[in-house]
Amino acid sequence: MNFDAYARTGVDLVNARLDDLDDLRAIFPDDNAWMHDEVAERDLTIFRRAQKRLRDVFEYGTSGRDAEAVAELNALLETFPVQPRISGHDSSDWHMHVTSRGASVSSEYLAGAVWGLSVWLCEYGSARFGVCADERCGNVYLDTSSNCCRRFCSERCATRSHVAAHRARKRAAVDQLPVPAQPEPLTPVS
Repeated sequence: MNFDAYARTGVDLVNARLDDLDDLRAIFPDDNAWMHDEVAERDLTIFRRAQKRLRDVFEYGTSGRDAEAVAELNALLETFPVQPRISGHDSSDWHMHVTSRGASVSSEYLAGAVWGLSVWLCEYGSARFGVCADERCGNVYLDTSSNCCRRFCSERCATRSHVAAHRARKRAAVDQLPVPAQPEPLTPVS
């Protein structure tokens, strides 16, 4: 099983818009086309609740609150238990599912996402859960940098934030320049 891929489904969920079923369908990978067809309105409500709880996990990890991240993941593991099973149609198609046969879309997707994030936390620590430092973004990410120094979800956010900071420093420097003295007005000689 590719636990990193499962962990990334958790990231995708937290960063997704979930205004309607079409938004929800957009997060399903192409190799899970059955989810597109079987997702229901009740799943949308479950996904929204899980999205908020998973965001909390990332915020706990980013702020060094490991015990709270672990507690929330453990609670989510109880809510969306992993029940692995082998599935497929022939010997060239065997693969693992994380829930029992007939599970809802939300159960299948969320069990995998929570399991993947839990394995990620155990392997790398909750400090590797990040929330983008760009104030206008708020997306979450998994920090895969070699020294745990990533601060942004993407190069785009990093560049946008650095350009904004540079412009702010330039404005501040201009504002601190001394105001040139005004020449005194000439008074007419009478």
